[in-house]
Amino acid sequence: MPDKPTVDGLEDTWGAVWKQNGTYTFDRERALGLPREQVFAIDTPPPTASGSLHVGHVFSYTHTDCMARYQRMQGREVFYPIGWDDNGLPTERRVQNYYGVRGDATKAYIPDYTPPLQGAEGKSVKAADQEPIGRQNFIELCDILTVKDEETFEDLFRRLGISVDWNVSYRTIDERSRAVAQQAFLRNLKRGEAYQQEAPGLWDVTFQTAVAQAELEARDYPGAYHRVAFHSDAADDGRVYIETTRPELLPAVVALIAHPDDERYQPLFGTTVTSPLFGVEIPVLAHPMAEMDKGAGIAMCCTFGDLTDVQWWRELQLPTRSIITRSGRITAETPEWIAGGPGEELFAENLATKTTFTARENVVKALIASGDLDGEPKKTQRKANFFEKGDKPLEIVTSRQWYIKNGGRDADLRAALVERGNEMTWHPGFMQSRYTNWIEGLHGDWLISRQRFFGVPFPIWYPVDAQGETDYDNPIVPDEADLPIDPQGQAPKGYDESQRGQAGGFVADPDVMDTWATSSLSPQIATGWPIADGSAHGSDAELFAKIFPMDMRPQGHDIIRTWLFATAVRAHHENGSVPWTNTAISGWILDPDRKKMSKSKGNAQTPEDVVKEFGADAVRYWAASGRLGTDAAYDTGQMKVGRRLAMKILNASKFAYMTPEPSAADGDLLALVTQPLDTSMLATLHDVVERATKGFEAWDYTRSLELTETFFWTFCDDYIELVKERANNRDGKFSDAEAASAQAAVRIALDVLLRLFAPVLPYATEEVWSWTHADSIHRAPWPSVTGSTLPADADPKVLTAVSQALAGVRRAKSDAKLGMRAEVTSMTLAGPADALAAAEKGEADLRAAGRITGMTTAVEETEGATLVVRDAELTPPPPKQK
Repeated sequence: MPDKPTVDGLEDTWGAVWKQNGTYTFDRERALGLPREQVFAIDTPPPTASGSLHVGHVFSYTHTDCMARYQRMQGREVFYPIGWDDNGLPTERRVQNYYGVRGDATKAYIPDYTPPLQGAEGKSVKAADQEPIGRQNFIELCDILTVKDEETFEDLFRRLGISVDWNVSYRTIDERSRAVAQQAFLRNLKRGEAYQQEAPGLWDVTFQTAVAQAELEARDYPGAYHRVAFHSDAADDGRVYIETTRPELLPAVVALIAHPDDERYQPLFGTTVTSPLFGVEIPVLAHPMAEMDKGAGIAMCCTFGDLTDVQWWRELQLPTRSIITRSGRITAETPEWIAGGPGEELFAENLATKTTFTARENVVKALIASGDLDGEPKKTQRKANFFEKGDKPLEIVTSRQWYIKNGGRDADLRAALVERGNEMTWHPGFMQSRYTNWIEGLHGDWLISRQRFFGVPFPIWYPVDAQGETDYDNPIVPDEADLPIDPQGQAPKGYDESQRGQAGGFVADPDVMDTWATSSLSPQIATGWPIADGSAHGSDAELFAKIFPMDMRPQGHDIIRTWLFATAVRAHHENGSVPWTNTAISGWILDPDRKKMSKSKGNAQTPEDVVKEFGADAVRYWAASGRLGTDAAYDTGQMKVGRRLAMKILNASKFAYMTPEPSAADGDLLALVTQPLDTSMLATLHDVVERATKGFEAWDYTRSLELTETFFWTFCDDYIELVKERANNRDGKFSDAEAASAQAAVRIALDVLLRLFAPVLPYATEEVWSWTHADSIHRAPWPSVTGSTLPADADPKVLTAVSQALAGVRRAKSDAKLGMRAEVTSMTLAGPADALAAAEKGEADLRAAGRITGMTTAVEETEGATLVVRDAELTPPPPKQK
């Protein structure tokens, strides 16, 4: 026991001990021998290893860790791995800025390459200033930087006391993860759940990659409505006006569409109009999604301006007239439907190769000149789809992409995935509606291909026929035993490298999988899902059979639509089950403006400084004070409260252990507890244990913490103060049995309280536990209320009554501006008869603690039926001896 206990430095001390002793190591052999319900498997969120963590990670990971520690203390073998989500666009962006480079598939590999920068932290290096390097050089830099970031993350997680088993870890780009992702994809393909399609899709022109529906973010974007005339023989004045914010798409118009009930346009349905400037004849059609009260009530359908265009194009079987390329510019070639028409010269000279912004300006000028623009453009804020990490509105371009069926186009699959949600227990329950609503709102399958570098390659090649044409309909697939493979660096069986790109040879699929396509397999990756024959790449068929489905998936509510849903899709297809049985959803951390903290918004706080300033226990206390599913404010004031609590645990424990140690036969301290105040305190604690346990069992660790903390302060401020004279018994006023009762009760209570606090405050509790135990508190059993041998007459009301009386004595001394050492020569303790009777059982301790020499009682009804002190006469304490 240190002379001056402190929370400072506990992280370094105990972090090293836990690491050396393997305190949180998963015992595989024990787990395999236990009943399934005695194993608790956690599907740990793999944080994106790019840059730094923020307090949101601390918040949610602490929630998970509290549950893991509780389950471990309940005697369960806890499988608690750690993963790093290190492939994908965030990593590539960080590498581009950190090293000042960008990937270029046309560049050759440079051995021993040295990038132009070594750590441009906090700076965004313009694309024009980035050095283009080959694919393999770029991937190598991604790998180097993610490892550095993961080391930093690990250090912080260890300091926070996150009790994962660091021996069970994975990276979503490591060999096993690549093999798992590729095997799952090949099986999806074989069963018809994965397919390739040339189709319109959302495209980010900055990052040059396709984007899935789940990654969209609707934002306001400045624009202007243009009232444009189409020419019609069926219209009264020969014109049909539409209003559009994207006049540059006039060359891509395939129809005008109005609501079937709109009387204004019913005479036009079935007729055709010609487009201004370009003179292309297009039909006027009806569709119920047209909005009669928006703009002119009739809209031009282009291929493609937005997702509504895609739906109309698909349902009305319209032609494809795409003009926007992957670069975000207008196609250089004049489309065949415009060639030879009145707009051929306009397109070739003023639109081809131009950005959409310039093309819009040029089209508007031409419309003014032709007289087809009615009035001035009206400025507006239009809603546009953005990639959640992007800065420019998405375009819709036609490209060949890979998809996995997710119910967006299949009612039966959609219903089955909704039912999977019903098979999970949601914490809190209302979060399930977000999962269900997302599924029911899907309008397409999951696009999983990305046109990037640092990701899991699709394990696919395509044969090239004798005429040099690629046969996409008959892909070449590898054997599962050969996974993982890189088709751009390896030839398929039966071919050699010289045949790559040649007639009669092969080409590799150029894309990589979306990062969610790998992290959605985190349960299979972590639990040992067998690869091929189950003998390679971390396969563990026995463990997988034991712990899959897992017990817990913790995560934020913003990625229910991505990570959670995608994982449910993969498990449904591959395993015919849910991937876990409990879903724990954490809320967001909000800044002072009540906005979500995030790195992308620039308002995120990094946790390193507050952990150093207040200590890990204090930061964990703040995090655990936020319930699942509830957003919480970033509050250093709450961290100060947590630090104060941790310090009080240390100091109160030291005081308790400095009282004489009782001697109990067979170590049975409970048998020594005989005094009413002591049994009352233990009876109250008994109730706290029961309710705190119910809190954890209901996944409400916050309630457990609140109950424990409330009792703890009563224990320190009231009970210990009341019994310290008896426990120390320096003047021999009490019998040995009376003193031993207090000494034993204090130790029993402290032992229980430390274990109740342990999941939230691992460092302070481990420190105190080590003063009297050789093992770790985090491997000690959770306190139990079963088999209690408290005396039958143990009455919780005694502690309450005596505490109220002591509070009244303190108030009287404070009102008299005297210290607590002042003597009470006379006082009346008033209150209900039953409260007075309860207080009488602890009168000796009350007199000793309050320094009361004269006291009478009076039965009366008091406010709140509490005991109050009246007519107190006080004698100032003698001056302290110097």
